[in-house]
Amino acid sequence: MRAALYRATGEAARVLSVEEIDTPDPGPGEVRVRVACSGVNPTDWKSRSGLTSAGPDGFQVPHHDGTGVVDAVGDGVAGLTEGQRVWLYLAAFANRYGTAAEYCVVPAARAVPLPDWASDELGASLGVPAVTAAHCLGGDPRTLEGTTVLVAGGAGAVGHFAIELAKHAGAVVVATASSEPKAELARAAGADLVVDYRDAAAVDEIRSIAPCVDRVVEVALGANLELDLALCAPGAVIASYASEATDPLMPTRRLMAGNVTLMYVLLYGVAAPQLAAAVAWTSVALGVGALSALPVHRYPLDEVASAQDAVERHAVGKVLVVP
Repeated sequence: MRAALYRATGEAARVLSVEEIDTPDPGPGEVRVRVACSGVNPTDWKSRSGLTSAGPDGFQVPHHDGTGVVDAVGDGVAGLTEGQRVWLYLAAFANRYGTAAEYCVVPAARAVPLPDWASDELGASLGVPAVTAAHCLGGDPRTLEGTTVLVAGGAGAVGHFAIELAKHAGAVVVATASSEPKAELARAAGADLVVDYRDAAAVDEIRSIAPCVDRVVEVALGANLELDLALCAPGAVIASYASEATDPLMPTRRLMAGNVTLMYVLLYGVAAPQLAAAVAWTSVALGVGALSALPVHRYPLDEVASAQDAVERHAVGKVLVVP
């Protein structure tokens, strides 16, 4: 099969190549998927660059997310059959065969049935962003009904699905965005109000529709913490899923006084039951049509380095590689 891979970490153009390698067979508890679309996330370029991980043992086919058709089923797999469409998440986690290839092999739990009506582009956009969003929102839609949620960076992939999942659960959703085109994307996802987080009147604008917020899905904790704390209700939760160049100084007394919970989210380390709950919520919301795709930027497999570079440059929308 043709696959993108790297044998050492470094710049995309230097270490990524597209080669013919043996098509892997699924082992017990695994499925092989013929990949239709591979979704690219920031974690993919960070791992390949060496920013967050050491070099691979041998080689690594990158990318966690994707869509495709189950091509072969290993022993002991229940609930998935050959010919079934699926969306994938965390495909490359502790696994050599990510989705940037014609085929990938993954543990069966990481392949989720994809409705017939859902596009490959939508399915490949879910994975890490949607599951992260669901976990940041508490993993259970029943806890959000009647609450107010603040989503920082509403035009990003996690922000997009956080808006849609929170609306699906019955919450009022406020989002932040840094430009009008990004604000339009957040509104299209269903945000009740979109504000520029740099605007001095942002707090007053948000309070015009809700006196406080119960949960924050945060992409830039250091930059936004003052805004978050100005709006948090007693007992609110701030879920931060992205790191910054420098660690913010924590105003411990203010957090303590408001009984505010600061929660850090890195999907790799989420406990299995919580991860399963976030996947289940994403799957249910997808099934009832509550989730939609962002604008898509498509790259052929031979241009995988350019695709990863686009994500590193903060491309607005979803970057997909088509093998």
